Amino acid sequence: MGVMIAGVYHLEDPAPDTKLDGAYRRQVSTVRNALPDGPFEAGRFHLYAAWNCPWAHRVLLTRAVKGLEDAITVAYARPRRTPDGWVYDLEGEYSDPLFNVTALHQVYERVDPAYTGRITVPFLWDRVENCAVSNESADLVRMLGTLEGYGPNLAPPDKVEQIDDWNAKIYPRLNNGVYRAGFARTQEAYEAGFQDVFTMLDEIESHLETNRYLCGDVLTEADLRLFPTLARFDVAYHYAFRCNLRRLVDYPNLWGYARDLYARPEIGRTVKPDIYKAGYFSPSELRNPLGIVPLGPEVDWTAPQDRRSLSPATS
Repeated sequence: MGVMIAGVYHLEDPAPDTKLDGAYRRQVSTVRNALPDGPFEAGRFHLYAAWNCPWAHRVLLTRAVKGLEDAITVAYARPRRTPDGWVYDLEGEYSDPLFNVTALHQVYERVDPAYTGRITVPFLWDRVENCAVSNESADLVRMLGTLEGYGPNLAPPDKVEQIDDWNAKIYPRLNNGVYRAGFARTQEAYEAGFQDVFTMLDEIESHLETNRYLCGDVLTEADLRLFPTLARFDVAYHYAFRCNLRRLVDYPNLWGYARDLYARPEIGRTVKPDIYKAGYFSPSELRNPLGIVPLGPEVDWTAPQDRRSLSPATS
């Protein structure tokens, strides 16, 4: 992943930040502003995203479930990063209709000519003020998910505490846990991430025995933050990141839950398994030096499931 230092773009090894213990440490987001006050203006905001990035996927899911697809334009980066980072074509489905850039770092230059930080998606731009809003997915999911006048409230007041509890557990142990396993530089660091991943999956599997969604019978932000990890698990994390104790399809409740979400058209159309494989099996000196993309596995997201009868647990 590339980085800018004092406004100059530098190529970095795709392996993550580590210290002497070999553990992966994700850098904090550097652009964290709020949406402007007042009514939301359709067409005002432009989202930089990539289909294979799970953090961008969270925001794309929120945009879809909230019915904001016509209100927020998107520039999708090419599935595989290059030495120039996230890149764009000059036309077509992987182009940027706003600034017509060829690389995302060219947009970050507009934030600050001396910008220092990672060049990441998602990244929301305000056309009216000609400025960046945020590159923190959690903030964007909460801000967009609670917009009035568009779709369901994905963080209703009576569920916020429960949502925040799930997010606080799932993010470090599972969403980021797969990266802690996959990007580890020592056996000990790998095993710590690996154990967190499957302990968290086991906990969610048990909870979903009696709950249709994480927060009972209501789809919330917590589900949309979990789903991108599940969507990538069997085609990418199980193999590329060595999270291979079990597959998603080996968890009856989690796999049924994931297919239940996928069956919603607005969610299903955001799932791109072939793009995930192309991205996660990109050439990497540490993980995939030849850049060979596997043809399998076959995962049938349309297999029948029926979770509609589940009611929230009483405890």
